[in-house]
Amino acid sequence: MENIETIDSVCTYCGVGCDIAAHIDTKENKIKKVFAHPDGVVSQGKLCIKGKYGYDFVDAEDRLRVPRIRKSFLEKNPDIKEAVASALVDFDDTWYECDLDAATTACAMKLGEIQKEYGRKSVASIGGARTSCESSYLFQKFTRHTLNSPHVDNCARVCHSPSLKGMRATIGEGAATNPYNDIYNVDFMIVIGSNTTEAHPIIANRILDVAREKDNLAVFDVREIKLHRFAKYKAIMPHEANLLILNMLAYVIIDEELYDESFIEDRTKGFAEFKEKILNDPYANPDYFNEIEGYEYLSKMVRKVAREYALKKSMIFWGLGITEHLDGSYAVMAITHLALMTGNIGKEGAGLMPLRGQNNVQGTCDMGMLPYYDPDYQEPKEVGLMTPELVDEMLEGRLKAVLNIGEDLTHIHPNLNKIDRAFEELELLFVQELFMTDVASRADIVVGVKSAYEKTGVYVNAMRRLHLSQPLVKSDLPDDWEVLQILDNKMGGSADYKSSKDVWSEVQRVAYRRFSGADYHRLEKHRKRGLQWPVHTEDTPILHQLDFRTEDGYGYFKYKQYELRGMIKEIIEKNLKGYHLTTGRTLAHYNNAAQTKRSQKLNDRYDEDILLVCEDDAADFTSEKVILKSAYGETNPLTVKITDKVQPKTLFATFHHAKSRINALFGDARDELILTAAFKTIKVEVINC
Repeated sequence: MENIETIDSVCTYCGVGCDIAAHIDTKENKIKKVFAHPDGVVSQGKLCIKGKYGYDFVDAEDRLRVPRIRKSFLEKNPDIKEAVASALVDFDDTWYECDLDAATTACAMKLGEIQKEYGRKSVASIGGARTSCESSYLFQKFTRHTLNSPHVDNCARVCHSPSLKGMRATIGEGAATNPYNDIYNVDFMIVIGSNTTEAHPIIANRILDVAREKDNLAVFDVREIKLHRFAKYKAIMPHEANLLILNMLAYVIIDEELYDESFIEDRTKGFAEFKEKILNDPYANPDYFNEIEGYEYLSKMVRKVAREYALKKSMIFWGLGITEHLDGSYAVMAITHLALMTGNIGKEGAGLMPLRGQNNVQGTCDMGMLPYYDPDYQEPKEVGLMTPELVDEMLEGRLKAVLNIGEDLTHIHPNLNKIDRAFEELELLFVQELFMTDVASRADIVVGVKSAYEKTGVYVNAMRRLHLSQPLVKSDLPDDWEVLQILDNKMGGSADYKSSKDVWSEVQRVAYRRFSGADYHRLEKHRKRGLQWPVHTEDTPILHQLDFRTEDGYGYFKYKQYELRGMIKEIIEKNLKGYHLTTGRTLAHYNNAAQTKRSQKLNDRYDEDILLVCEDDAADFTSEKVILKSAYGETNPLTVKITDKVQPKTLFATFHHAKSRINALFGDARDELILTAAFKTIKVEVINC
């Protein structure tokens, strides 16, 4: 085809990290088609609808292409206005447009003023999981070293931080243990808290292939999902039952002596104490489900699942349905306990698979964009605060400036009413984005940057696979790291990178334990296959084969008893009233829908957040739309859909559209170890419109 070039890259959406190829019209500089390589290692020649059709955002009419400065910000800061006046162009009643030099000058001047008045810790940087490793690395470096503030965080705080915490506490590494294709080598699979066909469809393809052939799948969720159709064990559980069920699985394995004694003796510590605690825990015996009306069948099913898991080569998959709870970190520890007891780790076809959400949330954490880790998960010189703590610091007047890359804080975080108040207290909000998202619309300074399809950079997917993306189309916009370098220089830093390759070369030196052998040349050579960290002379598809990545190489048991609360407590006390809401994704959209809603084929499928209601509860829903209300806030009106796929007194809604304000319902309830919000359950009142 004339003027058509085929370019390889990586999908910009979920943590699966599919290889993609695109037909590019070089004359028009436009993406014409995106598809998977027939022999793609990750995609297996298939893409989900987001990967196939979700590229229209690249040249959407409302793409943010020229930096903006809020007029009211400049009125409050006349010295800054004077310094950048020559670059200002009137845009509308709210904004001036300007060039990048003026935007970064205004930001640097205000950062300097704020730190001089309020101290070095009055500044925080949040975000980065939607951008490349190079940009995430420089984001934390600029904040920690040039600004001398320890406050860096990313969107893992609202997704898989509990996976990192729970896995590192027990096996020393917070990442998937096996490659996706190892799914074909398993004898038994457990999926818990993951609607995999919607959130990670290309991984789900593998799970379904094996389940159809071997009838070896157990699925646990609070509602019926597509995976249940293919499951041998179809488990619908009450809200907040994850830790309860996981401890029960461990109880059965211990009580029936199904554990691997030699593995436990050779490679773990703390089992004897763990065994004693669990056998004396009244909540750990599956018979407890006989007391929970409507869920009695789980007492027998849990035993059957435990037996198959223990006696076969098995793998466990989980998502935010595990991590976004009060006991998310403990539930992840309970998952690793199962693998440690049975030896289902460190070998082909047996392991642990946390299903990451964002395209580079694994890589951003690897780069040290966390308050308690430097790059390579090393100890930082100073530990900073996590995002919920930073929100409190805003309200208390100690945090005055936030730098943000690609994380829609005022949409995807909990307790939106509180966040609204907190952000009003800031003196500077600087945002790097593709569009005027909810948080960008509140910013003082906004800079438009390249998308993933317009730049070169390393991304790390959910199985630790590094993939070097390359631009599909040309763009005059700056990359995130380029904006940061300009800011760094204006704040007295010495950043002098000529390309993303220069940044990555530094990453290889600083984070050498994982990336020393993963230079650009090698990543280009293995663009379709990728490389799984740690990468030295070779990469490492399977972790923990000889030792765990703890200090002494042993795996650890750390028991946490289930605490009775919420829906289960109400059922036990025969006091189940009102409705319990859970949230999740739909296949057509991604996170805050900033990119997907620009593609008509995707948005036409799902242009609003829908509330699913059990048909048994239909009488309470007398109008087409309802408002949900909690102790913390209320949604805007939501369209109701009656279904048999959710349980009585359970509601389900997606959170993709900011106008719905779903997250206004959630307060400060969060994982007690790592502060990830409890998005997966909240009691709500229904108001018919």
